[in-house]
Amino acid sequence: MRIHRHLTIHLPLRFVSLCFVGLGAWPCTLSHANEAIRVAIYNDNGVGQSWKSVQSNLTAEDQTFSVQTINAQEIRSGVLDDFDVLIHPGGSGSQQGKALQEAGRESVRKFVSDGGGYLGICAGAYLATNDYSWSLNLLDAKVVDRLHWNRGNGDVSISLTDQAATLFDCTDHEVNIYYAQGPLLGRREWDDPRVPDYESLAVFSTEIAKKGAPRGIMIGTSAAVRGEYDEGRVLCFSPHPELTEALGSWITIAVQWLACDQSRPEATPRCPTSARPTPGRRRTPTKNRD
Repeated sequence: MRIHRHLTIHLPLRFVSLCFVGLGAWPCTLSHANEAIRVAIYNDNGVGQSWKSVQSNLTAEDQTFSVQTINAQEIRSGVLDDFDVLIHPGGSGSQQGKALQEAGRESVRKFVSDGGGYLGICAGAYLATNDYSWSLNLLDAKVVDRLHWNRGNGDVSISLTDQAATLFDCTDHEVNIYYAQGPLLGRREWDDPRVPDYESLAVFSTEIAKKGAPRGIMIGTSAAVRGEYDEGRVLCFSPHPELTEALGSWITIAVQWLACDQSRPEATPRCPTSARPTPGRRRTPTKNRD
């Protein structure tokens, strides 16, 4: 049986935001009240150091998360059957997608289709689109200005929708956040009926246009999106809440939302109707793998 080590390593954080993070109006009812949400963090080719901050946010304080790191081979071998939520963190979306190989990408799609949750951050958001040969095709989203994907890092402002402000319990719809060359997400001219549409939770209201990137492109594109994929849920951040002071708990909120169980409609409290996807189910743990 593989032993997954849990590290608590803090990277520099940026900004103090006017968001009082917490589950607020978005609690989730799990199938069994005392069960921890089982979270897998992809940590293999294409992953940068920010995964450590993602893990730290989930393992800090008294949270109900069981967090493990997994690699591409394990995904291809079916390890996702043991988890409720998969996180693909920052790094390189193309390297992560290619490391998974088609078999691994199909395993991720099946995991989400069967009721799992997918959280993509920066590179993981690139990966969730249907815009590349190595994409997961979880969201019908294109990457705007693909040529200048490496437009630079820095602090930006994003505008939250009312739904996002409720989800993240923010008193201010304008939030400062750290950006590190994440995707500028946009809708396609022609809808792809095979891939679910997404709901935009936030758009960029300021921009970074370094390294030859043209100005005026980034503003108005989506910075955070969510959607449903058959019985599962998908949520993606282009920027990095886990690297932004006071926004780290957005990660825990996102994971709670992704794992929200609607298989028992009589259970309370419940997720708001406007955010409820096709009813999913909690996974049954499988035997440990040797």
